[in-house]
Amino acid sequence: MNDLKNFRQLNSLTPGHPEVNHTDGVEATTGPLGQGIAMAVGMAMAETHLAAKYNRECFPIVDHYTYALCGDGDLMEGVSQEAASLAGHLKLNKLIVLYDSNDISLDGPTSKAFTENVGKRFEAYGWEHILVKDGNNLDEIFDAIEKSKISDKPTLIEVKTIIGFGSKNQGTSKVHGSPLGQEDVNSVKDFYDVESKEPFFISNKIKIHILKEMEKGIEMEENWNSLFKKYKEEYPDLAKEYEIAHSDKLPQNWDANLPSYNFGESSASRVTSSETLQKLSSNIPFLWGGSADLSASNNTMILGESDYAPDNYSGKNIWFGVREFAMASIMNGIQLHGGSRIYGGTFFVFVDYLRAAIRLSALQKLPVIYVLTHDSIAVGEDGPTHEPVEQLASLRSMPNLNVIRPADGNETVEAWKIALNSSETPTVLALSRQNLPVIEGTKEKARMGVSKGAYVVSPQKGSKPEGILIASGSEVNLAINAQKELLLDGKDVSVVSVPCFRLFYNQSDDYKESVLPENVKNRISIEMGSSFGWKELVGDKGKVLSIDRFGMSAPGNEIIEEYGFTVENIVNIYNLFN
Repeated sequence: MNDLKNFRQLNSLTPGHPEVNHTDGVEATTGPLGQGIAMAVGMAMAETHLAAKYNRECFPIVDHYTYALCGDGDLMEGVSQEAASLAGHLKLNKLIVLYDSNDISLDGPTSKAFTENVGKRFEAYGWEHILVKDGNNLDEIFDAIEKSKISDKPTLIEVKTIIGFGSKNQGTSKVHGSPLGQEDVNSVKDFYDVESKEPFFISNKIKIHILKEMEKGIEMEENWNSLFKKYKEEYPDLAKEYEIAHSDKLPQNWDANLPSYNFGESSASRVTSSETLQKLSSNIPFLWGGSADLSASNNTMILGESDYAPDNYSGKNIWFGVREFAMASIMNGIQLHGGSRIYGGTFFVFVDYLRAAIRLSALQKLPVIYVLTHDSIAVGEDGPTHEPVEQLASLRSMPNLNVIRPADGNETVEAWKIALNSSETPTVLALSRQNLPVIEGTKEKARMGVSKGAYVVSPQKGSKPEGILIASGSEVNLAINAQKELLLDGKDVSVVSVPCFRLFYNQSDDYKESVLPENVKNRISIEMGSSFGWKELVGDKGKVLSIDRFGMSAPGNEIIEEYGFTVENIVNIYNLFN
């Protein structure tokens, strides 16, 4: 009762929008409209996948429906439409969405902007549509739910209601989110025959009903525990895998036999990411994922595994289609459900389509993995629409998100390991299209260096550097080539690889000083992206080689040179310190 009385107050368990890690019983953080439906689709996908993997005859240990409540506003949002389209295609028949169809949104009547036939739209997606004309008729609603359970499609139950029913302002946006006022509260209580005008009154009839429902839940849980105990005796290996998958832990030796790359080799980090993923998939049976119609470019397909499909829910390769926002929201739902580790891929520049879902990944502390490739202007001919510039800086500013941009294959392997070791932080892997030469020393240094966010990948020749070149991703090798050129001119500098700002900032002051000594003022940062955020690393005297304008269409190597990412230009910039 005290929780109810503290609605929307500081540190209460009843905030303005429900939050999954904050209040018991809340299964997803769904403040932004539409994402709740997409997360429900993810939960329903997880149920089908785990049921196909673990259920055996007489042992339906994964067997539940996914219910979502939504309103008119949710169904206007594009993400709900993307997700509903995929749900229909996948025939997620244990997904039931109850649609509170009251024809009112925050600003007023939905007729001002929303007059389509929602039922027909969902039928076109491949859903069942059931209309409940009287939202106050519980029997009609229960009947609709029972009908949904025998359908071979997902179901939208449209329930016609009157917003604020019983209030003097019923049927208007005035009761959308504003207090009714004491006089109207009293009249509503009269309307509903509530026997007391006492604030926060709960009748004994309701309390008894709630207690009975709690008893049912306890009995159901006891029955499931009994079933799982027998399952464990009959299928010990499957049961062990199931328990590990639901424990936020990884199997023993999950990182065994991962690839290692030698100095002199060269591959794009999207390729070394794929090679790492193949090994991880064989080591972690509950790792699965896909791409928003770019698996051939993102290299996110697990070779030798089948596709997740209506006739094969055990498949590990998900075809999300060109639905970036829905993909990310569905990934959140899959991770919230439990029993999986999930990843999804697209081009890095399209992160702007799914940013709101990444934010909910971070807010909900979900360790989902975003494989975002084609990470710079080196994309080339596709032009400025496909060449990320501001994306790195913008994602680095998001709380509780690791943005890792590896410099070569060895750093890429370590980036994957960090992502999978995480239990509460999502990870963005920013990967290259172009080949990255394996850097001398990363085979030994990357493991510690990437986990700390930054490290000296190529030290100076003397006891201490006179300057520091700081870079991430493909630009680290460029910095090392500039380092060699500067040494010929008697300038002895170190090169620091910074794969992850957030991890580096979390290190001790002593470690940060060992990488970026405070008394070394001659610093240049080198990154083919926005300058925003680099000043903190180079300091007041340092210089930033970056891009603060959009890209262009041309072969990638020509664009790189046009924008000044050459050894000659770095040397010229460094010489300005003297």
